[in-house]
Amino acid sequence: MPDADELIADAVAAVRGTDVRLAERQLDRLVVGADAADGAAAVDAALLRRLVRDVARLWPRGWQPADLARVANRRLGARPARLLRDAVAAQRRDLPGPVPAWWDDQLRDLDARVWWDDDLRYLAAWASREAVDRVTALRDAVEALALLAGLPPIAVLRPPPGSPGSTLPGRAGGGGGSRILDRVRALLAKAESTTFPAEAEALTGKAQELITRHRLDEALLAATEQPRDRPGGVRLDTDAPYAGAKALLVQEVAAANGCESVWSDDLGFATVLGWPDDLAAVELLYTSLLVQAMAAMLRGRGERRAAGGRRTRGYDESFLNAFALRIGERLRAVSETANRRAAEAAGAERLLPVLAARGEAVRERMETLFPGVTRTRLTVRDAEGWASGTSAADRASLDVGGAGPGREVRGRRGRR
Repeated sequence: MPDADELIADAVAAVRGTDVRLAERQLDRLVVGADAADGAAAVDAALLRRLVRDVARLWPRGWQPADLARVANRRLGARPARLLRDAVAAQRRDLPGPVPAWWDDQLRDLDARVWWDDDLRYLAAWASREAVDRVTALRDAVEALALLAGLPPIAVLRPPPGSPGSTLPGRAGGGGGSRILDRVRALLAKAESTTFPAEAEALTGKAQELITRHRLDEALLAATEQPRDRPGGVRLDTDAPYAGAKALLVQEVAAANGCESVWSDDLGFATVLGWPDDLAAVELLYTSLLVQAMAAMLRGRGERRAAGGRRTRGYDESFLNAFALRIGERLRAVSETANRRAAEAAGAERLLPVLAARGEAVRERMETLFPGVTRTRLTVRDAEGWASGTSAADRASLDVGGAGPGREVRGRRGRR
């Protein structure tokens, strides 16, 4: 009889293959257990060991705990994703030496913690906690391992725990602690809660103005001090439905805030590259604007139904694409106005070279991490949806030029 590790390896290989019957036979062998005094306990312990080992192998390949949680929820569902979250917690428990604060922040956000008492009985405790039988627990564990084995390398945005530079000071990812960003959060929360579109537009515009002024102040300060930071990156969800429209919204918000974005459509996220506080601002704006866009789309559906029309996917996608483009225009208009005023106050000869250097550093970072990007053209399939989305994003009076359909999104394509 093979030992527990061999049984698990055979089951994972079978699940990754195409023979469904073989996969079920290998799962049956796991249920029987290994050739040991307590075969079930041996399998349980070996499964947790392998889960911990395999999640650890992801970190040097660019993955972060939040990324793993996102893709696990997308591909496996909530319950197996919780099993992987436990594996991340167990791996963190066993890490030697200091761990960067942002890593523990992600684990805290995921509620990833070691809640069980005995690794040898972990899977049995997890099955009881999830109210599933042992066969289901084993199936979830094997499918989780198969997912880990198939994940590709992605861009390393921050040094993972244990790697050189992982605990050095600086904010390679998003900032988020400044009082300016707290004010931005408050403005965006009001924008999301109001039922008046014009008020939401005005509040969002004010938030963008604050963000831009803060970015300009940071740029001028950085020009006179030893740099603390360097361009980093964050990943933002662009999962279905309407993944392309979400990626376009990320791109528009990023462009208005001095950042670059690349869409990984097969993995369900967009990577935004930029300076730390800019990244935090993009994340805040994108999250808020996505809420506002979905609310506006639902209102548009209601107006369409009242006029005798019906809801279609083409209408929704066209609405959201148009909303993203028009919002991007409005955000850039606010940023350009703030840039012009800052140049007049500080002197163009002082400000513009600093902004150019920071922009070049972000572009160099993108070219290093994403040398093979392509462009994906988003098409408009519903003229009424396009017109309604443009109108929804343009309710407040702001004189900016229009843009037609057919905008491209920069991304990396892959197998789904």
